[in-house]
Amino acid sequence: MTNGHILWVDDEIELLRAHILFLEKKGYDVETASNGPDAIELCSEQPDFDLVLLDENMPGLTGLETLTRLKEIIPTVPVVMVTKNEEEDLMEQAIGSKIADYLIKPVNPSQVLLTLKKNIHGREIVQEVTQTGYRRDFSRIGMQLGERLTTDDWKNLYKKLVHWELELSATDSAMNEMLQAQKEEANISFAKFIKNNYEGWIKGNDDRPLLSPDLFKRCIFPRLNQGRKVFLLVLDNFRFDQWRMLAQELTDDFDMDEDLYFSILPTATQYARNAIFSGLMPLQIKEMYPNLWVEEEEDEGKNLNEEQLIRLQLERYRRRETFTYHKLNDSTAIDKILGQFAQFNACPLNILVVNFIDILSHARTESKMVRELAGNESAYRSITLSWFRHTPIKELFTRLASFDFDILITTDHGSIRVGEPTKVVGDRNVNTNLRYKLGKNLSYNAKEVYEVRQPRQLQLPQPNLSTAYIFATGSRFFAYPNNYNYYVQYFKDTFQHGGISMEEMMVPLIVLRSKSKR
Repeated sequence: MTNGHILWVDDEIELLRAHILFLEKKGYDVETASNGPDAIELCSEQPDFDLVLLDENMPGLTGLETLTRLKEIIPTVPVVMVTKNEEEDLMEQAIGSKIADYLIKPVNPSQVLLTLKKNIHGREIVQEVTQTGYRRDFSRIGMQLGERLTTDDWKNLYKKLVHWELELSATDSAMNEMLQAQKEEANISFAKFIKNNYEGWIKGNDDRPLLSPDLFKRCIFPRLNQGRKVFLLVLDNFRFDQWRMLAQELTDDFDMDEDLYFSILPTATQYARNAIFSGLMPLQIKEMYPNLWVEEEEDEGKNLNEEQLIRLQLERYRRRETFTYHKLNDSTAIDKILGQFAQFNACPLNILVVNFIDILSHARTESKMVRELAGNESAYRSITLSWFRHTPIKELFTRLASFDFDILITTDHGSIRVGEPTKVVGDRNVNTNLRYKLGKNLSYNAKEVYEVRQPRQLQLPQPNLSTAYIFATGSRFFAYPNNYNYYVQYFKDTFQHGGISMEEMMVPLIVLRSKSKR
């Protein structure tokens, strides 16, 4: 078995015999042609070449003309242009014709070997290097999980796990299962970390990280004080791994400052997003603005008062800035905003809430077809990326690149793919969320949850004196004993939020600045 079947096309092919012998010793099967028509005929008769090396400057049919014909016959085979001509126009024509690589004569055998490895064996090489890298980090991460980690340690560890998840998923590596097991182990340790520290954070301990209510005070107001215009984009239910996919689409236009902050509990819109916009914890919202807080059992929408909460926060801090606020659920709404884009430049603070990813998460639970399309984490990320590329949200960022704004991209919470049910029993007034429950007389396995019997200690509303909260940890989700098997089968492997996991609580906080406005 050879390393690859190569066609080398050059009108001076006899002068390249030493190169060909070198490649043959490296295990490549090399066929040759001295002109374009012969190369086209060879490819028509045996289109099983793994790569074509094509001279640009040949008499008769030129290299570029030959390239066009070859692309019609063998469109998936990589073609490497070899030329003495270093003119920029020629390079652009070749690149525009989708060549795989570009070599300048005189070439040496090692250069040719490198381009063969890159274009024929690149995937296998990347996979092996990635797997080796993760194997090396696997032990280090395991050792870290046994240590006493700070909030910054946890952020760095989560970033590292996301890095390997993206790298391994890009290579279809069998080590993905190993990584998922390590993520689950990390989430078990993370839940212990939250149980030990969260109440202290809420009480204002010195080691408190940036939490949802701190976002305006610590990230937005200082920028406004410096005279910067701020554009806050809140992508509901947005995870760090999804951000990493979108980031590659924005690198040409923006400089990026990447960080994570901690969502409050429950990691759900009613609590976390209202905390962002009000600058308050949920209990404080209820006590200060009772008409703006909606209880769990009420049918009214839980996030209908966001604009008013923003206004009240600005007033509390004696801010005089005007602001715009828009909530976008679909492409039509984004198109409408694009039509009114000039308004943003007139305001120092602009806030957009985009709900697509949260809608996708719920649709995946409810629709069998969407569940098929987003069958795993990688597919879920890919749909998010496709949405970004093929909807007006991409145009929104193109427009933003023309303004001198500080653009903050963040979210209220993330989500986790649940897999392990844990039984809970409660009365009919218990809320429906699968990752947290609040109610009276809840029955559950205390070892599998974070239980909060005094919600006021965590600045959470307590509808009744006996109301308690419980939060699912790791990839668990709450299931009722009634019709248990159907319930578990329906919700297993869906993306949920509200509980305690790295994916739900450590969420992206990104600052973009247009490169054109440096």
